[in-house]
Order: sequence, then structure tokens, then C-alpha cells
Amino acid sequence: MGYYNSSEPKGNKKGYFASSFTGLLAGALLVGVILPSVTDGEVAGTEPTSTSQAVSGLQTTSSVVTSDVTKVVENTTDAVVGVSNLQVAQQDPFAAQTSEKEQSQEAGVGSGVIYKKDGDTAYVVTNNHVVEGAEKVKVTLSDGTELDAEVLGTDVWTDLAVLKVPAASIKTVAEFGDSSVLQAGEPVIAIGNPLGLQFSGSVTTGVISGTERLVPIDINQDGTEDWQSEVLQTDAAISPGNSGGALINAQGQVIGINSMKIAQSAVEGIGLAIPINTAIPIISDLETQGTVSRPSMGVAILDLAEVPAQYRGNQLNLPAEVEGGIVVQSVVEGSGASTAGLEAYDVIVELDGKPVNSVLDLRQYLYNETKVGETLKVKAYRNGELQNFELTLMENS
Repeated sequence: MGYYNSSEPKGNKKGYFASSFTGLLAGALLVGVILPSVTDGEVAGTEPTSTSQAVSGLQTTSSVVTSDVTKVVENTTDAVVGVSNLQVAQQDPFAAQTSEKEQSQEAGVGSGVIYKKDGDTAYVVTNNHVVEGAEKVKVTLSDGTELDAEVLGTDVWTDLAVLKVPAASIKTVAEFGDSSVLQAGEPVIAIGNPLGLQFSGSVTTGVISGTERLVPIDINQDGTEDWQSEVLQTDAAISPGNSGGALINAQGQVIGINSMKIAQSAVEGIGLAIPINTAIPIISDLETQGTVSRPSMGVAILDLAEVPAQYRGNQLNLPAEVEGGIVVQSVVEGSGASTAGLEAYDVIVELDGKPVNSVLDLRQYLYNETKVGETLKVKAYRNGELQNFELTLMENS
């Protein structure tokens, strides 16, 4: 099973917005699709705009059809923008001047959501992978206006980023909802830029297929799971370029930031979005601090599973029944772990009375259940004996 970020790549930039969607437009002009309404009711209303007229003996009537979907889209679509990742590319190796050699080139395009306007500045939330590695970032409004954006902060763990842009041209700001009350089957609308800006403001509809899904994430691309991201599952179509766009409920509130989809030949209609309740504190930290404040023990660690069996007995002196845990490789001087007395080669097996069998377990507990300044109770084996430690968590630097 592959999890693919849903931003739109350009060129062959390695590592940018991995997506393997080809032939997506084949036959698109030959097939008509009627999208379901976001509510269970009938079309909300029609407003005739012209009288019937005869054309080759047939009667036709031109009408404006409105529904709950069209009303929500009309009120919110201008808050969804295009986000272009620009990077310096060498154009002419024989050019005499550096300025002639290097020009900004679009490396990828995603989406973003305007969530705040404060005086002369507006703020946009998007995905970290949309702006990762960018030399410059441009935001394109729904009317085509291009704005230079400043990246205020990014967070690789939640795949979120916050940008700021001049506010003079911005009239619509999205409203955040409450993702904690979502239910499977609840109707939703996805707005974004699939396949780039040529399809900007595209609207797809669907339902919440599931909440509190856990998706494994390999942050450093080393083949090992580093994190499990909690996401919303939806069958609203999410394609490359939709990353950072809005998942909206029937009230027109943003309840998720579209992030990725499962791309597999046997899989259809599984899109994933970051719940807005998870995103809000991250957005706040990125906007005000440029980084996310997370607790740290002050240790370099390694999964016990990665230590060969002979070293577990000879060097770590672990009892044979201990199969899971985290090996302390080193301790940062002056950290909470150092003050508490933890040492290299200690094997951590419990945090606050809860067993931890891997680095992933430890990281999930620290980042989701604790805060900077709190006291953490740790159980660790040292030379075969189980010992207790209490340390104060410090801010991760």
C-alpha cells in the first residue's frame, strides 16, 4: 500500500510531492459525471433566467440551479488558494553572471487555505511538503492574483506549514469547524487545485469515510516508520495538487486540511486529511514562533529491536524476557535525562507506567500526552536491574 502526498510535481525534482498518477485525464471529455448533493435533500431551488425558446422544434429553458453545495462553495472557495514552490534552477551553464545562470523554476504546486486576516497581513495554512525546499513561494488567489509569500514556519511531523501574504487583495477568510464531532457518513466538500493551477478551485464531494485513522509516516525516507499521523478518511476525490486544500463540512467550515491519498491499483476513493482540531495548535505555534514547541527528554535513542541478540545479553545485560524497549545511545548534558541520572546503554521500557516497545511508541507518547515542564516517570533497565527515574521535560531544540 502506498501513501502519496497530493501535491502536483513539475519536472524531475527528486523527493518532491511523490505522486504516481498518470493518464488521469484520458477520456475525461467523453464522460459526464453528476456529483451527489452534500445533503440528503433535493435541489434547494432554481431561478429561471430566460424564457423558453424554440430551437429546431425543441423547447429549452436556461436556469440557475442552486443547492447546499453551491452555496457552501460560493461562500468559501475564494479562501482556497494555489501555492507554488519555486526553486533556483541553473538555466545556462555558460552564462557569465550568476544572476543569468540561476532562475526560479516551479518545482511543484499545491493548495492552501486563508484562515486569518490581521491588518495588512493574511495567513495561509498549507502542507509542509508543498513548500519544502522552496527558495520562493507564491500564492495565487482565485481571481488569478499572484502574491509573494513568506514561510513563517513548517512542521514535518504534522506536515503543516504557515505562510503570510499581503492582505490588500484578500476578501474571504475560511472559518474553522470542529473535527472532533465528525461522524462517518457526514457529507463533506474538498476544494483545491488538482493537477495544478489550470484546474484551480476544483470542487469534489463525498462523505467522511472514517475518523481517527492512523497512517504510518517515514519522515527521513529510510524505510522505517517514524510517526503515525492521525487523519480523516474521505471518499471525496483528492488528486495531486490538492495538498493543503480545504475539506469542508455542510456548514462551510474547514474541518480538515487535505494531505494525501492511498495510491494503489486496487484502491479507490481513499483520501486523507489532517483534522482541523489537530492542526489548530500547530498552526498557532508556526504563526507566532515559527516552530512547534514539543517536549524532549534529552536523549539519543535506538530501538532495542535493532540491537543484535548477542549484544543484548553481553553489553546491555538484559534479562532474556525483555524483547521490546528503547536503548539510550547518549544523554544531552544539562537535559532532563541527564539531571535524572539516565545513562548511555540504559534500556527504557515504561513511561508514566505505560509500556513502550519502540522509538515510535516513545515519540507518540511524548508528543501527544505530555507537555514541556511536566515530570515524566521512566523505568529503564541498567545492567539487568529495573530502575526508576523522574525527569523534567524540556523544549525540543
